[in-house]
Amino acid sequence: MEIKVFGPGCARCTEAENLIREVVAARGGDITVQKVSDFREMMAAGILSTPAVAINGVVKATGRVPGRDEVAAWIDDAAGPASDCGGN
Repeated sequence: MEIKVFGPGCARCTEAENLIREVVAARGGDITVQKVSDFREMMAAGILSTPAVAINGVVKATGRVPGRDEVAAWIDDAAGPASDCGGN
């Protein structure tokens, strides 16, 4: 899973990035977090307001710092349903 945090580096963008990294660290798993501050890349992703967060290329929030529970839910949704290895 890839999470991108878009923003030029303002206080709110840094807050969003730190929150995302904390949630990812607590959840574990194969998740990469990338900070994107290049305006061309932001425009290509359709980002017009920062901070913004995208998971696997899908923009989840723009112009605000998301909540911790909200980020955790996005990660759960992107991970998909847990597989049942017990078999029946």
